[in-house]
Amino acid sequence: MNKPTKEFLNHLKNERNFSPATIDSYRRDIEKFFVFLNKEGCLMDQVNQLIIRNFLTDELQNGVSKRSCKRRLSALRHFYRYLIDAHYVDENPFLFVSAPKTDKIYPRFLYKDQIIDMMKANRERKDELAIRDQAIISMLYYCGIRASELVNLDVQDVNLKTRIVRVFGKGRKERLLPFTNDCRDDIQNYLDQLRPLLLAKSKEPTASLFLNNEGCRLTTRGLEFILREIEQKTGDYLGLHPHLLRHSFATHLLENGADLRVIQELLGHASINATQVYTHVTEEAMKKVYFEAFPRAIKDKNNDK
Repeated sequence: MNKPTKEFLNHLKNERNFSPATIDSYRRDIEKFFVFLNKEGCLMDQVNQLIIRNFLTDELQNGVSKRSCKRRLSALRHFYRYLIDAHYVDENPFLFVSAPKTDKIYPRFLYKDQIIDMMKANRERKDELAIRDQAIISMLYYCGIRASELVNLDVQDVNLKTRIVRVFGKGRKERLLPFTNDCRDDIQNYLDQLRPLLLAKSKEPTASLFLNNEGCRLTTRGLEFILREIEQKTGDYLGLHPHLLRHSFATHLLENGADLRVIQELLGHASINATQVYTHVTEEAMKKVYFEAFPRAIKDKNNDK
């Protein structure tokens, strides 16, 4: 890794407070670009729009998706902006290069009945970890928090009396999230009945709210494993993932009349544009229900083509 790249990644970590996963993604995108530059015999300060276009073409021909190319272009645009500030280059050649057009992919979500059935099935489990898992899926759904935010929660971040949880999102930005009585009860059961038992297995004390079977703080990978285990143990296969419950949270709020700006704040989105995708999700859901309820509408829709 060259010096400018190291300095840029340190800048993301120390000054921009980017998450380790995001920083690693930037690193891989930048290193991939430098491999291409070396192959082309091009220096960092000699990059122009033609070189960038050739890079994107090379990526697409090697089976890289348009979505990944778009992400890499964004990372490199950010990188070169830093290089200008650090006086490594004089201009940013990525400013006037547009990303490959990608098909819009709307986030998948669960219907309310699916959420209810899943939580009911999990409560019927007999193994001891069911109590922890119930608290986890309750917080993911009723608070709409990210996986990284959930695993970084400490016990003192949750106020059961006021039903408020303090979350540190991207860029260490703090926000306060309310949760329901049901969610409070699930967390209380976990804190009273199971967390002390898990904590006793740990070699050293931890303030972490959610613990794994060895009494250590959960990781995002461990959280994803737990959600897969919930499906195995309940027999309710929904493709559970932390973001699936987060998307369901946002979609259900919007369907019940919540203001888009409020949803933006709850989700911790820096821009309203990231939140507006849920308006399209509910439109698609409405169309699906409509065409399922009125078979005649399907015929009319096909005749219009």
